[in-house]
Amino acid sequence: MLPLPAFLAAALLQDEPALDPALVRKLLLSLAVFAGFLLLRAAGRRILLSVNPKRPDLRLRWHLRLGQLGFVAFVVGMLVVWAPELRSMALASLAVAAALVLAGKELIMCFSGSVVRTVSESYSVGDRIEIDGMRGDVIRYGLLTTTLLEIGPAHQKTGRTVVFPNSMLLSNRLVNETSTHAYVLHTFVVPVGLDQNWQQAERDLLEIARGHAGHHREAALRHMGDSARRHGLEAPNVEAVVSLQIPEAGKLNLLVRIPAPALEKGRLERLILREFLQRRHPERPAEPGRSTPG
Repeated sequence: MLPLPAFLAAALLQDEPALDPALVRKLLLSLAVFAGFLLLRAAGRRILLSVNPKRPDLRLRWHLRLGQLGFVAFVVGMLVVWAPELRSMALASLAVAAALVLAGKELIMCFSGSVVRTVSESYSVGDRIEIDGMRGDVIRYGLLTTTLLEIGPAHQKTGRTVVFPNSMLLSNRLVNETSTHAYVLHTFVVPVGLDQNWQQAERDLLEIARGHAGHHREAALRHMGDSARRHGLEAPNVEAVVSLQIPEAGKLNLLVRIPAPALEKGRLERLILREFLQRRHPERPAEPGRSTPG
């Protein structure tokens, strides 16, 4: 007698069967469901062929509906047979999906912020924006981050770049200072004490503001009027104005609003403030015979 191969002898000597009985049973049930599906479809077709409908298209409709119902029944039968395994697989998939979401939460939020920026057209390259205390000109943006060329408190570039994640667009207020592109209505504050001659300060500040920003009035009015008509809005008043504000007892703020080119508002503000201070506090000439130190 020829000896049996080693792997076959080992399989015959095993106490446990090679296949799980539950798995074999499910496979047999699946085959039974599939065979039942085929038999029912064949029987339905034979019945349809033996019937003479009033219209020829009815047989085609019944045939299509029979096929659809049979397929639904087959899918339901397979779901019933493999329900425990499908439930375990669904739970495992849900756990993996939850882990991926937790691990990539920030990336997903950055991508969502990029979608918000694209859909709302919040800003583009060259716009000057401010978000969460960061202010600058947009020089680059992508799916995850936006890069700004920083603008300091005096409306001057610092030479530094600021990168912020696009996820900040979902939870922070964004200000686009160049949304009207060519011209803006720029506002700044000049504090004045109530014990001073604030009426004269208001008149001086208004005269200086109109002197520096007056030649931008016509161009700003034309540009903002066109923009307002495109959006169905009323054209704003572009005259240079000075308003009063009392932030607290004993203090007074003069609010100056001027029309200005979007990228020159800082320069105009500095010119107005310098002339206002020179008019209010003129430089005193040096006393004769008094030498300067050093």
